[in-house]
Amino acid sequence: MARAPASSPALALTRGAGILWRFARPHTVIGTTVSVVALFAIAAVALPEPPGPATAALHLSFTLLAGLAVNVFIVGLNQLTDVEIDRVNKPFLPIAAGDLSPRGATWIVAVAGALPVVLAFTQGPLELGFVAAGLLVGAVYSLPPLRLKRFATAASLCISGVRAIVVNLGVYLHFALAFSGAASVAPAVWALIVVVVPFAFAIAILKDVPDIEGDRRYAIATFSVRLGAERVTRIGMVALTLAYGGMAVAGPFLLPGLSAVVLVGGHLGALVVLWRWHATLAQRDFPAFYMGVWKLFFAEYAIVAAAALAGA
Repeated sequence: MARAPASSPALALTRGAGILWRFARPHTVIGTTVSVVALFAIAAVALPEPPGPATAALHLSFTLLAGLAVNVFIVGLNQLTDVEIDRVNKPFLPIAAGDLSPRGATWIVAVAGALPVVLAFTQGPLELGFVAAGLLVGAVYSLPPLRLKRFATAASLCISGVRAIVVNLGVYLHFALAFSGAASVAPAVWALIVVVVPFAFAIAILKDVPDIEGDRRYAIATFSVRLGAERVTRIGMVALTLAYGGMAVAGPFLLPGLSAVVLVGGHLGALVVLWRWHATLAQRDFPAFYMGVWKLFFAEYAIVAAAALAGA
């Protein structure tokens, strides 16, 4: 079979898709996808009238599309405003590497910002409010004059607020209103909000540990720049350990509708994995350790959703 020429449309499309995938930061895309699917599963068992398959598929698909668009808007805007920093810290990103022009990236970000707003307009003011909040936080995180990423505490609050509150509460309330017409929040969702706060905080501060050189050069006062990598890693580990320990100890008492076996076993198991990865990876390959923390973040939604399903 003859090989396709280098300029073939198929090859160009494949290359473009790869660039877009890198631009979207895959670990954040997976995190958003897992969050939406887990919240959908919790809603399906917690609400008195489960939706039919067609309704469920429609709402899940459009909610996932809106969530991923907000995700791309936030991470894409950050790359547009951090090109010089990324050339030092993350030269593999598409704009910094010269694989995607700023003009092309601007179009992607603009479409990603407009799409969830259009979708939210069809769902009512509550959905529109949560979408607007996510986009606004992403904008003030990266854009001047505020550019809150310059300030360690404000930056961590931005990331924690979007991941813990905007995503969990906004997505679940959308499903609750769509499926039952009532804006009630299941105990499992409150549990996710509580545990994701320290999780998102840990992710927010650990992500800057490998980026000290570029952040210091461009006056981005992250916790890593101010406190040092080792101390920030300890703070992140404490936050995650408290989150896991709290869910394992208090979860079965505060969340009677959820399976205690899944809550305790899942969180203690994840805690063991966390400390094992810290012992084996944190010193010699911090990026791999950081990606491990993201994997545990994905697993957190699976644990809570499984506990809700097992306890139903």
